[in-house]
Amino acid sequence: MTKVAVVILNYNGAQYLEQFLPTVIDKSQNADIVVADNKSTDDSVRLLKEKFPAVKLIELDKNHGFAGGYNESLKQVDSDYYVLLNSDVEVTDNWLEPLLHFLATRPRYALCQPKIKNYNNRDKFEYAGACGGFIDSMGYPYCRGRIFDSTETDTGQYDHPVDIFWSSGACMMIRSEDFHRINGFDASFFAHMEEIDLCWRLRSLGYKAKAVPDSVVFHVGGGTLSYQSPFKTYLNFRNGLKLLLRNLPVWQLFIKIPVRFFLDWIAMIAFLIQGNGKQAISVLKAHMFVIRKIAGILKSRTHTSKIFSKKLILWDYYVLKKKKYSDQ
Repeated sequence: MTKVAVVILNYNGAQYLEQFLPTVIDKSQNADIVVADNKSTDDSVRLLKEKFPAVKLIELDKNHGFAGGYNESLKQVDSDYYVLLNSDVEVTDNWLEPLLHFLATRPRYALCQPKIKNYNNRDKFEYAGACGGFIDSMGYPYCRGRIFDSTETDTGQYDHPVDIFWSSGACMMIRSEDFHRINGFDASFFAHMEEIDLCWRLRSLGYKAKAVPDSVVFHVGGGTLSYQSPFKTYLNFRNGLKLLLRNLPVWQLFIKIPVRFFLDWIAMIAFLIQGNGKQAISVLKAHMFVIRKIAGILKSRTHTSKIFSKKLILWDYYVLKKKKYSDQ
């Protein structure tokens, strides 16, 4: 019998566990439910032991971040398929079946994701993954239903399954053997873009990812780090550069990395003009980290493949005012 494990990585998310875990349990009858706690300092562990004793609890020794937390916890989960699910996600009826059916019948696909909508504005797509992720020619991520900070209203325009470049870490199903085949996430990412790195490495080995919009979930978003957090900005800019350094062929690195540094500096100046000094400092810190650690980042390269996209999302979005995926 096929085994599916829904694995929720939690850090100080007691309020979300209390709110959303009952629905996950109720609507995932044929799956094992696992909560891996990243050394929370709130009441998460006590809540799980007292109110959800049937849920398997993995208590990690420290906060390993999203990437390291899943790497450590999934070593302890015996299953054919993992569903990585944020603690602040509301699942719906029949959410697991379309994902499982898709992967079970298509061995060249390592992972897939559902349609991810906004819990607080339920007609809108959610920022973190929307209806499937892509990257443009400079490595900037965007989604069907979300480009930068612009999220679209879901009118059914993306209800067809498509191949995607990356699947959202907020909710993805991945074949366990494929996850372990590439040694899981790169723990040095800590959080943000580690799922893009994972998907890119699998893609370099010939595996694919799919958006399966017959499955729908609702995501609160920003449950661990708010979207305005300077630390989140630091992680996004740092990991955006790490993503390219780890995965691009050498000849593309010489072209794209200098351009990305230049574009990041424009973003830093824009933050300063807007009065967001902390965000600007976060960009500077991200660059300083990458410059200091560049030798080690390059040594961590395993499988590489070039970016085939010719899109320039920054140009399309800010100059041509194309705010929707369908406009691209």
